Amino acid sequence: MHSSSDFTVPTIDIAPYVLGDRAAPVDAAARQRVASDVDYACSTVGFMQIVGHGIADEIVAGLASAMDSFFGLDSAEKSTYIRPPELNRGYTAPKSETLSLSLGVESASGMNDYFEAFNVGTGEPNTWPDAAGFRDAVELYFTEAARVARTLTGVFADALGVSPDLFSRITDRSLDTLRMNNYALDPGTDVPELELTGMSEHTDYGLVTVLWADRVPGLQVLGTDRSWHDVQPAEGAMLVNLGDLTARLTNDRWMSTLHRVRPPVSGGTIRRRRSAAFFHDGNLDAVVAPMPSCIEPGSVARYRPVTVAEHIHAKLAGSRGGTANASATHEAERVRGAVTSRPASR
Repeated sequence: MHSSSDFTVPTIDIAPYVLGDRAAPVDAAARQRVASDVDYACSTVGFMQIVGHGIADEIVAGLASAMDSFFGLDSAEKSTYIRPPELNRGYTAPKSETLSLSLGVESASGMNDYFEAFNVGTGEPNTWPDAAGFRDAVELYFTEAARVARTLTGVFADALGVSPDLFSRITDRSLDTLRMNNYALDPGTDVPELELTGMSEHTDYGLVTVLWADRVPGLQVLGTDRSWHDVQPAEGAMLVNLGDLTARLTNDRWMSTLHRVRPPVSGGTIRRRRSAAFFHDGNLDAVVAPMPSCIEPGSVARYRPVTVAEHIHAKLAGSRGGTANASATHEAERVRGAVTSRPASR
């Protein structure tokens, strides 16, 4: 399958919002342009690249170094940080999750996902590895990613023409998670062609995801043409995509886009790829339902009201617990329509 030349993940400079948060004069016209660009990206792709986010290069470098220090440990030591599936914290070993089950469908390859990960966040006790400087570097990046996510919800409010209170009311005690991913098992490992699923097709669960990733191929996004398209971050950019809860809030005016990771392979071996996804999910007791302003006249609400906790629990029971999520029928049909209609791009 070939990616069409007209598929584009827009690059948006959010500096007018970031600088305004830092005591610089607010440029209302510039902010309106950003909000308009974000509305377009969220309505047509569900993904965007953001620059002007204000996360310093050295903070990103510190995160990458911390990830290297942990994922470089031997598998036996890393395994001591595995936590029960219902706790979305600690270490995830390779081939122990299937992200597509969060949508209620089996992985297209029939295999569990190859990635390994380490999760930290709010709302649940964290597990910290005994690696020098790991916690400090990760917490510093976490704080910055959280700032960017909250800045983005302010942009979202402007783009949707609603009060910023709409988001602040449901995120003032937000469940936030940073998932650090590693897609290399061992350099040069031979991998059966059947099993090349780094992370199976899925949508993100919450409101918005801020993703740092190596500039290495692997991430694929499902376009409106039902084709998978390769996406790599631009220099210095963060990739941003919407989660299911924002699709619910907007009654699908905005897209929670299906995506997956196919490990970059050269000569039958995996090339290393790292990423770190910050998930901004909202307050666990917040009730999420389509906003009346996003339900067009003569149309209906596509989603029933659900609490953040109910939604996240059902998704995690799929990906981490191995129980297909029966409530994600709308999302599951999108997956089936894509993976049965066209082969994956190589």
